[in-house]
Amino acid sequence: MELDHLSGHISCSISPEPIDSTVHRRSLPLTGSAGGFVCFEGLVRNVNHGKSVFRLDYEVYEVLALKEMRRIAAQAMTDFQLFSVRMWHRSGSLCIGETAVYIDVLSRHRAEAFRGCRFVIDAIKQRVPIWKKEYYDDGTVTWSQCHEHTIEPAL
Repeated sequence: MELDHLSGHISCSISPEPIDSTVHRRSLPLTGSAGGFVCFEGLVRNVNHGKSVFRLDYEVYEVLALKEMRRIAAQAMTDFQLFSVRMWHRSGSLCIGETAVYIDVLSRHRAEAFRGCRFVIDAIKQRVPIWKKEYYDDGTVTWSQCHEHTIEPAL
């Protein structure tokens, strides 16, 4: 099936289930016009701000988050002439090394794919109501929230 940037493919998901990037790569909506595929996979790391992390929790305002993710995808499709924008984000508790977010984009050229994917991850971090609670080895806990939303996470 041939996709174009006006009638392309958008998929957004939030789930506590692990993200399997191999499965998502195999299900890529291919088009003969596509020359660029870029993906970003964000992993849970064991150090943040110089402190050892042993796990983190994501809390999500799911209805609003999915709505904003779709807006981001639609904007990326238009601004970067993408054929496809797909994104998955975890919720709940994650261990070190697990995938927290996976994004892939498909476009006619590599430059648009790289710029579009970068736009999507940056926009998710700035606009989507997802809060991260980091648990440190020293027993402390820190919440971080998205930049533009003032809704507080449930404690």
